[in-house]
Amino acid sequence: MEQGTEAAAEANETISQDALENIVSIKKGDIVTGTIVKIEDNQATVSLGYKYDGVIPLRELSSVQHDNASELVEIGQEVQLKVVSIDDEKEKLVLSKRQIDSEKAWDSLQSKFENGETLDVIVADVVKGGLVVDLGVRGFIPASMVERHFVEDFSDYKGRTITVKIKELDRENNKVILSAKEVLEEQFEKNKQAIMAALEPGQEIEGTVQRLTPFGAFVDIGGIDGLVHVSEMSYQHVAHPKDVVSEGDKVRVKVLKVDPAAGKISLSIKAAQPGPWESVNGKFNTGDVVTGTVRRLVSFGAFVEIAPGVEGLVHISQIAHRHIATPFEVLKEGQEVKAKILDFNPAEKRVSLSIKETEEAPEAAPRAEKPSRAPKEDLNNPNVSLSNQSMSFTLGERFGDKLSKFK
Repeated sequence: MEQGTEAAAEANETISQDALENIVSIKKGDIVTGTIVKIEDNQATVSLGYKYDGVIPLRELSSVQHDNASELVEIGQEVQLKVVSIDDEKEKLVLSKRQIDSEKAWDSLQSKFENGETLDVIVADVVKGGLVVDLGVRGFIPASMVERHFVEDFSDYKGRTITVKIKELDRENNKVILSAKEVLEEQFEKNKQAIMAALEPGQEIEGTVQRLTPFGAFVDIGGIDGLVHVSEMSYQHVAHPKDVVSEGDKVRVKVLKVDPAAGKISLSIKAAQPGPWESVNGKFNTGDVVTGTVRRLVSFGAFVEIAPGVEGLVHISQIAHRHIATPFEVLKEGQEVKAKILDFNPAEKRVSLSIKETEEAPEAAPRAEKPSRAPKEDLNNPNVSLSNQSMSFTLGERFGDKLSKFK
């Protein structure tokens, strides 16, 4: 038993001696393992079991810039390092964690790049043009590849963890370009398809107005946007969407159309509200005189809005008492007019109106008198000389003596 113990002790002593000889013989470029024993602002001190401790300068702790060594390592942490330089006379041993991390990182990054994998990174710094991350090597996310939308200020991104894909990898030039936007786009499309598959025309849902354009409003309905065209915003005429809604407004919309192939969703705000014809049923009657606004002029008449979303037609023959060739001679869009209801049919959403019925008809112009027929001839009247009798009398009187010669 004693012989066995002595043999084990000799073996351990041999191993320790070999280890000591290996450490003593370390040289520049060697890879060693040590333990962090002290941290200062600009460096970390490492125990290697060597005759004196080594130091890792702040610049050799990471491939990206940091303000303090404590951000990168902690006391008691075991680290693998590369010997940068040895100066036994000054008892100075300089080590690098950055070089070891960099060599390991390139192989891992190459694999992830080839397989299209994602990786989670912590934003180490915000610089002009984008974000810097520590991957063991310096990684850069251009500003245009951070979000799906434009970001003006990235100051609060430092320290955030974001998911990225590698867009460009160039080991020779130590260049790694990353994209968070590509990951977000893929997630968005996946979510969009799932939501669109669950939507059906006629369905009513809640949404949030995201942005306004001259032709409509884009409404977020659970992670994807649908378009409410300006014509679907209200039963009344809308000049611009901002007249009805604002960004951030919560709105109820009805699904009009879903087109998964084109990735488009058509929505309506007005269709999710009670129709104007329902609200005016019983409010107007035939014969009522109402005030309205001319909304549209067409060749055959004018459409006048008598209640929000309720328009009636004034036929061209009912615009004025006098003859007009077109409604434009008398009316203009936006003009306020009075009109009489000739027919009101809410079931068919039809109103017939008359403007001229609210106006007094002008007096008829006096007619020109026809010349009177001459009275029957008066034989005693010497002024009458055109009748047959008078013609005979005057001829006989005039030529009587001459005619008697032929008897």
